[in-house]
Amino acid sequence: MSDLTLHPVEDGVILAELSRPPENLFSIEMCDRLSALLEAPPEGAHVLRLRADGDAFCLGRDRGSTALSPGEVRAEAEALVRLTTAVQRSSMVTVAEVQGDAAGFGVGLIAAFDVSVAVRDASFRFPEVGIGLAPALVLAWLPRVVGRREAFWLTATASPLAAERAAELGLLNEVVDTRDDLVKRVDDMVDALRSRSPRVHADIKDMLRVFGDLGDERALEVSLDKLVVGSLRRGEG
Repeated sequence: MSDLTLHPVEDGVILAELSRPPENLFSIEMCDRLSALLEAPPEGAHVLRLRADGDAFCLGRDRGSTALSPGEVRAEAEALVRLTTAVQRSSMVTVAEVQGDAAGFGVGLIAAFDVSVAVRDASFRFPEVGIGLAPALVLAWLPRVVGRREAFWLTATASPLAAERAAELGLLNEVVDTRDDLVKRVDDMVDALRSRSPRVHADIKDMLRVFGDLGDERALEVSLDKLVVGSLRRGEG
């Protein structure tokens, strides 16, 4: 299996398996592949189910060298924004099966997916402050989900967020006890989704996006410039 295996459609479901232990970091190439799938799903695709191998779900993304040029940093950031936007705009319903810890961009994916379920012992954090970086892409969406004060604390301290609290704040739909429980619960949720109309689900997603806060995409655009500047200033006091 490659770092990111995208299985063929089976009964309306595409299984995406992330296998890049131990951290399961997302590369730009992986972002591009998943974005392309979400933007142009194959015929008959209704649900995208994302799972990961190993102890961690996804501890973020590959970070380029501090020697990257502003153009290269921006290109990397644009790939992340493209994937987040593709998740939100895709006609497919996206389901995250979170079997372990997530950090940074990994938490962003979980939050962006339509349905996310995690095991109880998973935790979630934003570690960018530890490398001298304000997480611009995270801050483009996090306050709208958890509120400004919680967003500040989580990103300013890199404090871990327990799964139960993540569910209370809206980052997760549900929390289950074990990995076996996780697989069974996600199976049931996918079955429930598959029993309904893909067209109606696509309409619901579109309406939620249109009728909701219209600032998300603009915030993501602004975050690109902030991320480039912040990355170039890494190492400053």
